[in-house]
Amino acid sequence: MKEKSLTRDILSGMFIVSTKGSACIVDTVLQVSSSKPPLISVSVNKNNYTNQMLKKNSKFTISILSKNVKGEVIKTFGFNSSKDIDKFKDFDYLEIDGIKVLKDTIGYMILEIVDIIDVETHNIFIGRVVDEVRFNNEEAMLYQDYQLHKDELLKVETESGKTAWICTVCGYVYYGDTLPDDFVCPKCGVGKSAFEKK
Repeated sequence: MKEKSLTRDILSGMFIVSTKGSACIVDTVLQVSSSKPPLISVSVNKNNYTNQMLKKNSKFTISILSKNVKGEVIKTFGFNSSKDIDKFKDFDYLEIDGIKVLKDTIGYMILEIVDIIDVETHNIFIGRVVDEVRFNNEEAMLYQDYQLHKDELLKVETESGKTAWICTVCGYVYYGDTLPDDFVCPKCGVGKSAFEKK
């Protein structure tokens, strides 16, 4: 059995980062100062469209996902690109300074970007909190909760009588008797080893 990386044991939450024109799910948010108002950091992969859009804007929001988050939120915001779809169109949302914010969360913070740090595969965006709104007092979802329940959250239906290969990361379904050795998931980019045959 392959040992999981110790990085999986670092406690982190699940968040939606939004800016004008884009939004995505991240698990890399951290308060980095106790100043008034505080500074918050979020790390976003350079290949992510939201990274590009954050660099074009001066503000962004961070929304905190609860343990009761619907699987459709995870699928839509985590495994699609804002370049291709409007992730908010099937959900209730607010719009603040041109930034869409999902209502079905614990709450959100509005931040102004004060610095961007290059860290190899990612950029760290440092933002100063300018406002925050709490919608409820639900318990926050941890990345570990997502890992434990992702099969349920990302449950997919397959067509009867067909061999299906399901991506264990995002739930994408590939139909065929075999999966090509060089296959890469078109939704999340993982290779053949992340697929399970059903």
